[in-house]
Amino acid sequence: MDKIIVLIASPPALGFEAALKSAFASIQGKSFRWLARGEACEFIPADTADCEARLRALFRDSAVDIAAVPLTDRRKRLLVADMDSTMIAQECIDELAALAGVGDRVSAITLRAMGGEIDFETALRERLSLLAGLSVEHLDRLLAATRFTQGGRTLVQTMKAHGAYTILVSGGFSPFTSHVAGVLGFDEHRANDLILENGKLTGRAREPILGRDAKLTALRDVRDKLDVPKSLTMAVGDGANDLDMITEAGLGVAYRAKPILRERAHAHIDHGDLTALLYLQGYSKDEFVS
Repeated sequence: MDKIIVLIASPPALGFEAALKSAFASIQGKSFRWLARGEACEFIPADTADCEARLRALFRDSAVDIAAVPLTDRRKRLLVADMDSTMIAQECIDELAALAGVGDRVSAITLRAMGGEIDFETALRERLSLLAGLSVEHLDRLLAATRFTQGGRTLVQTMKAHGAYTILVSGGFSPFTSHVAGVLGFDEHRANDLILENGKLTGRAREPILGRDAKLTALRDVRDKLDVPKSLTMAVGDGANDLDMITEAGLGVAYRAKPILRERAHAHIDHGDLTALLYLQGYSKDEFVS
């Protein structure tokens, strides 16, 4: 399959353009195009593997993301996105745990789950049990202090403006996905429902737990319901429980991800913000919708 190479510098830099000019003296390609001058560009290489290897060597000490993506079906009609550490810059359950005074214990379980050492569903039950008795007022405080990942709203709004359907899926909790989906403009959200009693967390969530399998199911369900070809779907996440939906999507992107996901994804973004996913689809910056 023919590929196009996309390069994204973070932050934009004049030196990026000079380095590219130097690179093109030895790298053959055609159809070079700036997506954002000094920040993002794309071109069709004569030899994808050789060109990508040379570029990665050239920019190995620079904050430049490089991805080779299929030349066809670039603009996706379905976006399925993870929430924690992807669309928002935090892990909600870890922050709840800090308020409950069990932060270290919960964070240790989170790291093991995100690295694929234990299954997500077991990890979530263990972590939730440690939060029993925490007041729902803490949920409200965290919602108000949500830290959104840069570029998230632009990603969602731009894709929607061009006809895409967007869904937020999370192994976290529905109060957070509802809030994040509302702020960013997602069409739909799915997450776990917490069981509360007398204004406090019981340490349990409604079964079945939404985890790795449920994320894959969400992608397939919405894709089939909307009759969207696989090649026109995109998924983005950062951890092991995102792996199945990432590999199932037409373009699966690992965003500042754990190694287990980064190694299997079709593309990985280590430096740029979430607008990098628009550049991967061939959008120029003047097409962005804020």
